Amino acid sequence: MRFYSGCMDCLISRVEYESRLCIDDPQRIQEIVDACRDQLRRISADPVPAPVIASRVHRLAYRMIGNTDPYHALKRANNEDAMAVCRKVRGDLMTFHDLVLASVIGNTLDYGSKAHTVTDNFVEFFRREFAAGLTVDDTETIKPLTSRVVYLADNCGEIVFDTLLAEHLKKSGSHVTFAVRGAPILNDATIEDAVALGLDRRVDLLTGTTDGIAELGLNRELAPPPLADALDRATLVIAKGMANYESLSDDRDLPPVAYLMSVKCGPIGADIGIPVGSRVALLRK
Repeated sequence: MRFYSGCMDCLISRVEYESRLCIDDPQRIQEIVDACRDQLRRISADPVPAPVIASRVHRLAYRMIGNTDPYHALKRANNEDAMAVCRKVRGDLMTFHDLVLASVIGNTLDYGSKAHTVTDNFVEFFRREFAAGLTVDDTETIKPLTSRVVYLADNCGEIVFDTLLAEHLKKSGSHVTFAVRGAPILNDATIEDAVALGLDRRVDLLTGTTDGIAELGLNRELAPPPLADALDRATLVIAKGMANYESLSDDRDLPPVAYLMSVKCGPIGADIGIPVGSRVALLRK
């Protein structure tokens, strides 16, 4: 999926958000925002998926901020909050469908997006959304494809629910490769975050999507060999979140892909053909 001109304001709002997490100097923040906006104007029409464009902008912002992980404290808080919620709702999650739905609801824990607000009472929100179910529900056709899974994770917080789903798949006989970001970017989960949750002991292979490069989504040109091999052998890719959708939606050289996400912006909703706010478990073969 290519970068939409209408996405510029949202991306720049994230740059401003992450700058404010680290800097208490309005003039310096404005300098960073202006530099990133200038770069974005130069590269926004490049013929690459939208996350490649966004990653270049965030890497510039991080260099100018002087911090390689502006969301570090927020990510830790996300995971702690999600674990507290998980302890309260875990008994309701009995089936593959339940765990997929929980993982999709967890995808709402996403900070810094101009068009999306994170709820203050996530337990109440979770129970309400769980009762409402999925807007697009392909879980019955996804489940038989899970013999060899590559699970592309997204944000901290939601990774707590991803862990439950990945562990369920593993216990059900699946071979699970679990991929997180190769370096910190936004509030996305990294190897450090995954190990802190014990994911390295719960799946067959835990890997980064890159070898140390801060990159959103999955840029297959940067995938380390173990992940590239797992993709070649996979019967299913589980792609969490919008950046993974943007990375893979135009790629025809993949096994079936199950997109699990909350739709938080108009361009992605329009691309799929569903309204913003939808919760989807969408299978594309």
